[in-house]
Amino acid sequence: MATLIESQQKYMNKTKPSNTRYWLLALIAVILDQITKLAVIKNFQEYERLNIIPNFFDLTRAHNSGAAFSFLADAGGWQKFFFIGLAILICGYLAREIIRNQFNTLGKIGASMIIGGAIGNVIDRFQHGHVIDYLLFYWQNWHYPAFNVADSFIVVGATLLVIDGFKNSKKEAAASPKVIN
Repeated sequence: MATLIESQQKYMNKTKPSNTRYWLLALIAVILDQITKLAVIKNFQEYERLNIIPNFFDLTRAHNSGAAFSFLADAGGWQKFFFIGLAILICGYLAREIIRNQFNTLGKIGASMIIGGAIGNVIDRFQHGHVIDYLLFYWQNWHYPAFNVADSFIVVGATLLVIDGFKNSKKEAAASPKVIN
């Protein structure tokens, strides 16, 4: 009887991959994001800038109450709760899909990066009422909107999810039967 139980446990362990590394990646994203934001808060006043690479890159401190590119930043305050709720819903969905093994490894990495980045920005919204942005790239008179480590994790994670989706759709198309007329 013991051997049957042992073999079932071995089978269960083989078919159910551990997602620990993906949760650790999300945690690393949150920690890196929060450490860098704390350093910026401690060392910069709002809108203060420190040039790192002339005519290309500055560290700054900007408060963003909106979303990417300050979308809805002047909406009157309701957007804080909207973006918190949206982030929680997206994180919940992605976490469920990781647990249900709906992604390949690349997709799981992307989803965990999005989760970590979103949590980092949600922490800001709860603590400060806005997101702290500090990475500012520019060239002559052109400025890319300031962003942070959490935003970087979200963008890279979304890119990985898209790539994973394309790879999976190609595999599915190759595996599907061809119809000949």
